[in-house]
Amino acid sequence: MKTVISKIFSFFLSLRTAIWLLLALLLMLLYGSFIMPSKPEFSSINSIPLFDWLRENPTGITWWLYGSIILLSLLTANTIICSIESLIKKRQHRKWLLIISPQIIHIGFLFILLAHLLDAAGSFKGTAVAYEGSVFVLPNNLTLKVKDLQIDISPTGYIKDWTANIEYLSDGKKIKDDSLRPNSPSFYKGLGIYLKDIRPYPFKAVLLEVSKEPGAIWALIGGILFMAGTITLLMLKIKKESY
Repeated sequence: MKTVISKIFSFFLSLRTAIWLLLALLLMLLYGSFIMPSKPEFSSINSIPLFDWLRENPTGITWWLYGSIILLSLLTANTIICSIESLIKKRQHRKWLLIISPQIIHIGFLFILLAHLLDAAGSFKGTAVAYEGSVFVLPNNLTLKVKDLQIDISPTGYIKDWTANIEYLSDGKKIKDDSLRPNSPSFYKGLGIYLKDIRPYPFKAVLLEVSKEPGAIWALIGGILFMAGTITLLMLKIKKESY
């Protein structure tokens, strides 16, 4: 039993394992980049959570995605075990910041993977055309009402700016007012409301996108950690080479 466990740890502690896993993942994704445009089933892959999409489609066209998930899981285990082993071995090292910087990069990478996992399990995205007075039931059991649409049109007939004033309702009672503008969405209770397009004629209408991304905050944290670890490691390496 100890021999088996030892072999498993040796497998995950090997740099060669990480390289082979990355190479296999690259080949899987490369295959997917060629197969996706040729299959109409992939047209809806960004509209529903990935795991729901996988359940609805045959394994004959999705096997490479299952393979990619398995490879990412193995790569995650490799990253965690290697990071722990590195910290244990070098815990007495004087230049602690130089030792921990790569591990911060690894943690950032793991948070980004976690973000994708959460989105694959529970994300949501939908679009709807709305008019002044339109009411929609949101996935979080709240109601969204478009109160009015304000469109600023230039004398030449071009749209210069637009705003959609909205309100959130719960059991018929208003709980929040907000407004949507280009590149200025509204966020509430885990949902994001985006103003995608607007039509002033023959009557005012807007195209709204409603999305839920539970992994967004973890992706942000992961990106910050990844960048911080990379910059710190680079600066320490430059400083070391200058001496």
